[in-house]
Amino acid sequence: MQKARIRLTAMETGKLDEVCSQVKKIAERTGVDIAGPIPLPTKKLKVPVRKSTSGDGKATWERWEMRIHKRLIEIDADERTMRQIMRVKVPERVNIEIELLS
Repeated sequence: MQKARIRLTAMETGKLDEVCSQVKKIAERTGVDIAGPIPLPTKKLKVPVRKSTSGDGKATWERWEMRIHKRLIEIDADERTMRQIMRVKVPERVNIEIELLS
């Protein structure tokens, strides 16, 4: 049977876990095998910015950080299951990639 690899990325873990739980419920309801959600390493984007705009004064810095959380789900690619997964409402700022494997 063909497998599907679903990659989810988001900046907020709450929304990400919500979509993962919906996919997991669909897999349990249709009776297909599921592996995951597997948490992948969080990507941390750090940007140091100088506080004073003109360059005068003390050299004080603000450090901004954006974290990108990722999850991986592997599921059997049953036609009925994939149709239901495609109908899942994905919140804004959550990216989903579905890849079919042989």
